[in-house]
Amino acid sequence: MKKIIYLLLLLLSFSVISQTTKKELFVKYTTNEIIVDGVLDESDWSKTIEASDFYEHFPNHSSPTKNEAVIKVMNDDDFLYVGIKVFASTENLKINSFRRDFEAGNSDNITMIFDTFNDGSNAFVIGSNHYGIQRDMLLFNGGGGLQDWDMTWDVKWVSNSKIYDDYYVTEWKIPLSAFKYREGETKWGVNSYMRNTENNTWNSWNEVPENLMFFNLGFTGIMNFEKPLRKSKSKKSIIPYINSISYNDYENVENGKSFEFGGDAKFIIDNSLTLDLTVNPDFSQVEVDQQVTNLSRFEVTLPEKRQFFIENSDLFSGFGNNREARPFFSRRIGIAKDKDGNNIENKIIAGLRLSGKINNNLRIGLLNMQTSQDIENEISAYNNSIITLQQKVFDRSNFNIFFINREATGENEYLEENDKFNRVIGFDYNLRSNDSKWDGKYYFHRSYSPEENENSNSYGISTSYESRNFGFRAAGLYIGEDYRSDLGYVRRNDIIKLYPEISYTIWPEKSKFLNHRFELTPVYILKPGLNNEISDYYIISKFDTYGINSERINLSMWNNYTYLYEDFDPTGTNNGNPLPANSEYYYTNFNISYNSDYSKDFTYEIRPSYGKFYNGTKTSLDIELSQRIRPKFTSSIEMKYDKVKLPKPYSSANILLIAPRFEFTFSKNVYWATLMQYSNQSENLSLNTRLQWRFAPLSDLFLVYNDNYYTDNRYNSIFIPRVKNRSINLKLTYWLDI
Repeated sequence: MKKIIYLLLLLLSFSVISQTTKKELFVKYTTNEIIVDGVLDESDWSKTIEASDFYEHFPNHSSPTKNEAVIKVMNDDDFLYVGIKVFASTENLKINSFRRDFEAGNSDNITMIFDTFNDGSNAFVIGSNHYGIQRDMLLFNGGGGLQDWDMTWDVKWVSNSKIYDDYYVTEWKIPLSAFKYREGETKWGVNSYMRNTENNTWNSWNEVPENLMFFNLGFTGIMNFEKPLRKSKSKKSIIPYINSISYNDYENVENGKSFEFGGDAKFIIDNSLTLDLTVNPDFSQVEVDQQVTNLSRFEVTLPEKRQFFIENSDLFSGFGNNREARPFFSRRIGIAKDKDGNNIENKIIAGLRLSGKINNNLRIGLLNMQTSQDIENEISAYNNSIITLQQKVFDRSNFNIFFINREATGENEYLEENDKFNRVIGFDYNLRSNDSKWDGKYYFHRSYSPEENENSNSYGISTSYESRNFGFRAAGLYIGEDYRSDLGYVRRNDIIKLYPEISYTIWPEKSKFLNHRFELTPVYILKPGLNNEISDYYIISKFDTYGINSERINLSMWNNYTYLYEDFDPTGTNNGNPLPANSEYYYTNFNISYNSDYSKDFTYEIRPSYGKFYNGTKTSLDIELSQRIRPKFTSSIEMKYDKVKLPKPYSSANILLIAPRFEFTFSKNVYWATLMQYSNQSENLSLNTRLQWRFAPLSDLFLVYNDNYYTDNRYNSIFIPRVKNRSINLKLTYWLDI
């Protein structure tokens, strides 16, 4: 078996086909002062070699663009200067909001991708629109999909735009210290993409295959510098904060006020490494989690929103299988179970993160966080750490090794023996061919704890091929009964999971639809500890079609089999009568979804479903509506209804989740966002409203109000919300470069 896997890896690693066309962009060196005003009237701009000839990526792939753009780039020893002229019908230009890092699909804009290490895996992304509003992001995993963005990365840079009769100009001044690169470098990978809402088009400078995203890093051009890049000035930043809090906990009859302070520091080391430090971090300004309806047997994972953990997160969170067994999941840090088994906040004392490139082929990631002891809730102090090395293999593949350690610090009489430490070691090999047709992941992990470690392995293999028309995946994984990662997410133990997939895509000509995709995914889950008996299977049959106006229709059928090893209430309610353990169920359900054109002011998504559900039925309707009044107001609401009907004596339920959201962007510097959520499954009504004033670059004043109510009280069949807790925070952060 090992020989077969080795041979497969070897063959796939050489299954790379280089792209044949790479456009070139030339960067002129200057020593003259450049004023960023959106005019491009300095004499040096006329001496640059411009890049143009964009093509339409969507919807009419390979067609000449309906609105051209011209890019000019210069640099001195400290800054990169970009001047772009975008030809468009300026009276029809749209802006989604004044907020930084706006959604590109809803606004006219132009964006550039800088692959500074030419590795086809990671890149810096900078963009702006006709108002000069900025967007800056990190792109990782080769830019294979929408999940490969890090929107939290922010850097100080200057932009300005001017609108003319039939075009607009946007001009940028970006510190070279914002990028990571090697001293003496003369070439970067580069691409640019442009959104035009009037024509509903996405345009790209260097051509990318139609079935891939236009930001795929396997298809960048070449950015040639006239003069080798010097080592940029070492950058040091300190970001202190102060936070005043007033709270009232009606559940525990507590109230009070407090004043906290702390901060972060950021150091750029040798152009390519970043050291981040944090002391007494506070995340009160981070938007609250969205409530979800959970009708499954498994824990729900919610996305990380804390900026300290997100930046360069691909180095730390890309191990294992994202759905079944992730050895590192940063949301575990700062959250712990109290003596009653409830998840509560656990204070982080301090932490550090070192991440970046050692050389062109080797990346390093180190994260260490210390949490505090909570005697009242019987929570131990823990040191949480992960170290990882990522070695580039061939052109775009990489090999990773990691070590994760969570260890109790101090003496705690209430600490159980098996909770004193948990360690995981492992390696992952990520395959990615130059043409992005071949993709794969192969990993082996092992955990160590004070007690059982006999079956503590987790390993998996996945190989995918995707061409314009045909795709397939061969994949499987194993999770041992004793495998455990306290800093990760393990959905369930003692399983073998097989999940192949086959797909076929049709690209019709002269049609209102861009493509039609058929997909079949059989998934089987076996229990090795029970003679490999089948515990679950589901066979997913899908049809997906994508319209030339961005609308999308999806039809799917799920044929399910489930064997329950424990009692389970499918309604997820507190007082339900559960289905009994050691029972099995066959059930089929049908799903439809429709997404409207996301470039419009009013958009909607509707997802009805119906079918058998265990020994009963489930009818669901999920609706999302959004209305924009550009550029200052956006509102949306999600409404999810599930009717679970099971035969007596088992529980039936009508489950409702409603979440309206409102956002005002009064200017480029003042934003106000409000999120309300009601769930009768969790019996909770919440309000989070946040006012933000960006009074200086990357420096903010936040006013945050939170309110939570119980909704389990009734009076004459009317819900009477009962306040649970409320708080108000006034937080000031200031970004200081030294």
